[in-house]
Amino acid sequence: MRILDRSVYVGPSLYAHFPVIRLDLDLGPLEAWPTGRLGNGFVGELAAALPGLAEHGCSYKQPGGFLRRMREDEGTWLGHVLEHVAIELQNMAGEEVTFGKTRSAGAPGVYTVVYEYAQRDEGIAAGELGLRLLSSLLPAEIRPADSLPDGWSWQEARDEFIRFAQRRALGPSTAALVRAAESRGIPWLRLNDQSLVQLGHGKYQQRIQATVTSRTPHIAVELASDKEETNKILGLLGLPVPKQELVQSEGQAVRAARRIGFPVVTKPYNGNHGRGISIRLTTEEEVAQGFVVAREHSRSVIVETFLEGDDHRLLVVNGELVAATRRTPGHVVGDGEQTIAQLIEIVNQDPRRGVGHEKVLTRLELDAQAQKMLERAGLTADSVPEAGQVVYLRSTANLSTGGTACDVTDVIHPDNREMAERAVRAIGLDVGGVDFLSKNITESYRTIGGGICEVNAAPGFRMHVAPSEGTPRDVAAPVIDMLFPSGVSARVPIAAITGTNGKTTTARMLAHVTKMGGYTPGLTTTDGVYIDGQRTVAGDMTGPVSARMVLADPQIDMAVLETARGGLLRAGMGVKEVNVGAVLNVQADHLGLKGIDTLEQLGELKRVVVEVATDCAVLNADDPLVLKMAGHTEAKNICYVTMNPQHTLVREHIRAGGRACALEAGVNGQMMTLYDHGGHIPLLWTHLIPATLEGRAIHNVQNAMFAAAMAFSLGIKLDAIRQGLRTFDSTFFQAPGRMNVFSEHPFKVLFDYGHNAHAVGMLADLALRLDVTGRRIVVLAGPGDRRDQDLVAIAKAVAGRFDHYICRRDDNLRARASDEVPRIQAEALRAAGVPDGAISIIPDEQEAIEAALRMGEPGDLLLIFADALVRSWKQITKFKPSAAPSTRPVLHSAAPPSRANGKEARGDGSSMGANLELSSPPTVHAAPADFSLEGLIRDERGVRMAPESDD
Repeated sequence: MRILDRSVYVGPSLYAHFPVIRLDLDLGPLEAWPTGRLGNGFVGELAAALPGLAEHGCSYKQPGGFLRRMREDEGTWLGHVLEHVAIELQNMAGEEVTFGKTRSAGAPGVYTVVYEYAQRDEGIAAGELGLRLLSSLLPAEIRPADSLPDGWSWQEARDEFIRFAQRRALGPSTAALVRAAESRGIPWLRLNDQSLVQLGHGKYQQRIQATVTSRTPHIAVELASDKEETNKILGLLGLPVPKQELVQSEGQAVRAARRIGFPVVTKPYNGNHGRGISIRLTTEEEVAQGFVVAREHSRSVIVETFLEGDDHRLLVVNGELVAATRRTPGHVVGDGEQTIAQLIEIVNQDPRRGVGHEKVLTRLELDAQAQKMLERAGLTADSVPEAGQVVYLRSTANLSTGGTACDVTDVIHPDNREMAERAVRAIGLDVGGVDFLSKNITESYRTIGGGICEVNAAPGFRMHVAPSEGTPRDVAAPVIDMLFPSGVSARVPIAAITGTNGKTTTARMLAHVTKMGGYTPGLTTTDGVYIDGQRTVAGDMTGPVSARMVLADPQIDMAVLETARGGLLRAGMGVKEVNVGAVLNVQADHLGLKGIDTLEQLGELKRVVVEVATDCAVLNADDPLVLKMAGHTEAKNICYVTMNPQHTLVREHIRAGGRACALEAGVNGQMMTLYDHGGHIPLLWTHLIPATLEGRAIHNVQNAMFAAAMAFSLGIKLDAIRQGLRTFDSTFFQAPGRMNVFSEHPFKVLFDYGHNAHAVGMLADLALRLDVTGRRIVVLAGPGDRRDQDLVAIAKAVAGRFDHYICRRDDNLRARASDEVPRIQAEALRAAGVPDGAISIIPDEQEAIEAALRMGEPGDLLLIFADALVRSWKQITKFKPSAAPSTRPVLHSAAPPSRANGKEARGDGSSMGANLELSSPPTVHAAPADFSLEGLIRDERGVRMAPESDD
């Protein structure tokens, strides 16, 4: 039984719309051992190890259903059991996760196990610990070898897992704030492994770290940490504070205690969480010892008057008291029979107590601090206290050391309430906790006395949201209301775009349109992350990491996310939902990779983008697979995009008041038209959009329609949409590798990154629609990880449309032989009727492009499909036609190409182009003898500006 592969999905994926982990699990021989065969002994031991499994309903959808399923005659397989164990382990660590599903992966004994997680590392560890637990319960004769380390103990492993999980979990206070934000619909991002969290997106974001917020003044935190200054400031305002002195030595501490008067308290100058505090010190020896304890946490120590009374925490948010709690240190109560050690064990049996912050209360520990408290009371762990005798194990009342909390918010005296609010305002904190000692919180400090020990920045919320007694208080909500007052936005509009082809161009168009609309867009594409039009990170940035990168940027107020197949398969989407999601098309590409073998499976994967769209799903009505996605979105609107004005379904959709973007013929050309709520909105003539090459680039017409539909659905004004489309062109600067045209040579070059049959075919169609007086030459390739049939399909997409074909391969061979890809494509061209003399095989990309450039003559059109975009574009722009050899190949006029080969003859009977006639049909062409790349962009070799657009 072993894990073959693991994927961690951070957001919506094929499996769920929330974070899940997928394991490919091989049971091996254990496929023959379902739980029914393992017997009730196995099930009973597992239930004893994980009592919470009794609450799992499984297919029976009621508590006990999963245990019932395991005890049936056949039972269930261990892959399914692991799913439930991984979930329950996280529940034991304090997480609320419930989702899981297990399916056969096809091969015998191999299962796909999917389960929800709350923290990435904890979720992974839960799966691994689950495997070990199951292995430990198996009969020795079938237990997998090396499945358990020597000396492995379930109890130790369980407790260590809980501690591991809690070290990585959000603290109780941060978690409460996150839950409050979620209840308000405010998105959040965790920015580190501790408690630094971003609430909201882009320029609307606020940050918290525990209960310190982005609005907490630094000087207020410094003052709260300086206990001496805090005491002085509060005293000057007439607030009740104890006398205190700051000391740096034992002698000074003793002398200060004499002046103040016994009993006293010693505490670190800038400590927190009750660390290093000693209370009720009545002798000089105790003061000296207390100084030593405090000195472990701070160079300076405070000696102050000991105040009688219960310890209260008064929480003030935005100037108002929102909760009050009476805290009691960890203790046991004697019964006259049990020892203190036994009483601790009894207390720890309370199901509310757990490890660390796992549960409402923390287990009592009989550690060095507890032993010291017992020693001061003249007791030991073996002492038997009298019935009713309270034995304290800590001097401070922190919940993290076993203390308890009782809510007293409803009974606090108004004077005490006002006192706390004044104290926090005096220090300047937006969120502050006042430690107040009082014999009776229901009576005024003016009457019975009492005093403020400390004012705390970053006060903990655990005691208020989950007191051991009294009413829980939602203290996080006032903080969120302070950070995001009513009417203040927390979200930026998010648009996500996916599809096989056109994603990058459409995303760039949309980002440009939003900028024309006055927004500051963040854009993710295959060549980098752009903030307000400036690239901030280079590389393929179409996955969840780049999405979060954009949303964390404090400058943006609009996010445009190109979302690729590879990112969806590896880690899911980077956001829980988007305002507008678009699927441009589903075409054959990357099939046979990572479990996606058919177009239907590819469509199901890309459908995730519109499944999580909330406002509008923009769908290509001309693509049957995309059209079907309309039944899988819960977006408020569906906007169809069609280039067929006679589309029956779209027509009915429009008549019903639906939204659409259609291409309509007019006297002046073709008009992009929007429909919405019965309105007919002529938007823009296609020939006025530079990226469409006067309307000839049909694929960019469609991309522009998607950009317009998405912009309209995002609420962008029509004039901004028109202005954006009219000022967006397909230069290498604005859209590298997306139909870039270079016209400064005697011939024209059309440069593109197309790498699948659909994309290559669209560019080939465009090449035929352009006015060309000379020849049409194409440099062709295909990624090495594609199936042979995909490489053949790419070749067929151009076959018969050009006068000469140069076949090459990418720099990254992807396990192919050096000339394997070009040979496959050359053979496909021959099979399609292209003569040998019109085919050249030049494997190296730079040599192939150089050969095509040298071949070019006035009036020719070169269509170059490139992989290393920056390097190849520089090679094209720096090429010097005059430097080409004077003895070019002799070109002979050829008869008009036959229609059987897919080429059209001119009306006057002359040839559209000329063929390269060679003395013998070579299969592999080397670069010309005088050809050298020395000094030509050598520093760019192998650097790819845009990796595969769908990865």
